[in-house]
Amino acid sequence: MSLHQVTRRAALARLLTGAAVVGVATRPARLLAAATPGVRLSDGTLTIDFDAGMGSRLSFRGRPITPATSAAAVQLVDGRTIDRFLLLDHGEEAVAGPHGGGRRHRLRATAQGTLEQQLAVTFLDRHPGLALIDVTYRNTGAVPLAIAGWRVATHDLLPHPDGAWSYAGASYPNRRDWVQPVAPGFQQHNFMGMNGSDYGGGTPVAVVWRRDVGLAVGHIDTVPRLVSLPVAAQPGGTRIGMSGDAPVMLAPGATFALPPAFVMAHTGDHFRPLDAYRRLMAERGLAAPAIPASSYGPIWCAWGYERNYTPAEVYGTLPKAKELGFEWAVLDDGWQTSEGDWKLDPVKYPRGDADMRAFVSRIKADGMRPRLWLAPLAADPGTDLLRDHPDMLLLDRDGAAQNVSWWSAFTLCPAYQPTVDHFRGVVRRIIADWGYEGLKLDGQHLNGVAPCYNPAHNHARPEESFEKLQDFWKALYDEAIAANPQAVVEICPCGDSFAFHNIPAMNNTPASDPESSWQVRLKGKTFKALMGPSAPYSGDHVELSDGGDDFASTYGIGAIPSTKFTWPKPTTHPTDTLPPGGFVLTAEKEALWRHWLDLYRTNRLAQGIYLGGLYDIGFDKPEAHVVGENGKVHYAFYARRWDGPVELRGLGKGSYALADAFTGRSLGRATATQNRIAATFERFLLVTATPVAA
Repeated sequence: MSLHQVTRRAALARLLTGAAVVGVATRPARLLAAATPGVRLSDGTLTIDFDAGMGSRLSFRGRPITPATSAAAVQLVDGRTIDRFLLLDHGEEAVAGPHGGGRRHRLRATAQGTLEQQLAVTFLDRHPGLALIDVTYRNTGAVPLAIAGWRVATHDLLPHPDGAWSYAGASYPNRRDWVQPVAPGFQQHNFMGMNGSDYGGGTPVAVVWRRDVGLAVGHIDTVPRLVSLPVAAQPGGTRIGMSGDAPVMLAPGATFALPPAFVMAHTGDHFRPLDAYRRLMAERGLAAPAIPASSYGPIWCAWGYERNYTPAEVYGTLPKAKELGFEWAVLDDGWQTSEGDWKLDPVKYPRGDADMRAFVSRIKADGMRPRLWLAPLAADPGTDLLRDHPDMLLLDRDGAAQNVSWWSAFTLCPAYQPTVDHFRGVVRRIIADWGYEGLKLDGQHLNGVAPCYNPAHNHARPEESFEKLQDFWKALYDEAIAANPQAVVEICPCGDSFAFHNIPAMNNTPASDPESSWQVRLKGKTFKALMGPSAPYSGDHVELSDGGDDFASTYGIGAIPSTKFTWPKPTTHPTDTLPPGGFVLTAEKEALWRHWLDLYRTNRLAQGIYLGGLYDIGFDKPEAHVVGENGKVHYAFYARRWDGPVELRGLGKGSYALADAFTGRSLGRATATQNRIAATFERFLLVTATPVAA
């Protein structure tokens, strides 16, 4: 026996004796005899090297990007961790299915002969650099195993002198940025469930990236799962992975499968992995619906008048909104007596339904499309609905209701059929009876709900409320489309990181109460990945952007302009939430609003193709975005102040004439090889590159 073989056998013996003991006697010698050396799996872009103890290391295009680590582990209730397994065998096979062709590798490993790990790694021809990860554990011992949690696809992206950035799909009450730099000490747990009474849910993907390479991890189940995707700065890089903490008692012979996961190595920021995730999920049957052309219409919203608006104030503003080029008129919060009952306010609409139908007809007569605000699943205390149907409430394990903080309301259970039927009826009345052509479904509570323990609902598991929220929204969407096949259904989960599984139930979405122009842009880039490069995304009310007038951030990312101006004067019922003077459209604003609307209507960049892989939103300076439209290439650069060159990436063959889209000034010419121009600007620079005929 060679020295190498002796050393390897000794190392395997140490691995076996050092592994976490799980309660029964084992036969190390028998397992050593069955063990197999490490194995290399690769699609030519992503390589995964497994050692004999199932430690794994990732490489991208032949270059290691993570150290070897135990990427998968199980935590036991008694505090012990099983993170080293002995690799027993490996096989591979060609596969074909909803994701097309590929190669599947099957690895089997054991921990002390008591817990078997079955790992399937699938590379897909359509998605180079991405591997599907399926893990199942089997209790091969004689006593039950009490599992407290697990982790999978956990790796440390090696450090880079320039640092790293991250994208996280979790929602938090402080409405933090979805994209953040990974500073020393950075840590975010990214639980996909509730991180506040009414903030939760999200997109089950996390991404970390350096200037030269990135790593993404997520789950691809077609229902949302209560997992976490933690990201944390480490001395040796940036850690990313997926974990769960739901306890499981694994009986002898029983198996436990983790949610199907993926890991992807890539270049650029979070756009490419989120775009790949969108395409994977579409192949699994979860995709955005067809988008009506009207979904791209510019939006005027009456929220500038707030809840105490009067119909006369809305009527008085409609002609000006139409004149400026806005196509939608959205009636926001305040038309109802309460959240939950959704009865018409008798002061504003004394004749009830007849007055609301007349209101809708007036909007249409002024040449605009009517859309109505609604906050499903919220019910105020004291409403008729809760008096007559307290069974609809979502209750925690102690019998307490889940709060919706913005309206001081309670959450109803979306997985309880009477709740679904009630809101289908509300939607039917709004679209089919009153004649609205769209819905604005609004509120931070829309994105996720807590597990429901209400005994009246007879849930098979409390988690059904969370998992079936997507079905609730799809039921409302289907009801709206049945009443009007061209209806626009907007979901606005205020401040949340949008729940991807809800996308099939909407054909329009806003920036959802952005707290800065940076959020308008980063959310736009994210949505163009998750919903498609022509996603009908609006920058939300421009009054929420930096300076209250930053249409440039909306225009440049291919978003739909939106506003909540009042005219000719502020609301007659101001509140302390309004800025001094409210949101009145002054003459100066009117000229600026008109200019941006003219630009949008000329180019309709929201219907163009957002080219999100050309620039890195974290590392590239100045920040840049690109939209392709009818052969032209539209660039948008953003910085507080910039004086230096900018690079026009993505140009095709031939020469392009360059112009400042905002001022019309000529900026010369460029080609794919001579694509740098000198630029001096504050806030933004918009460059339109038009092909020049040969």
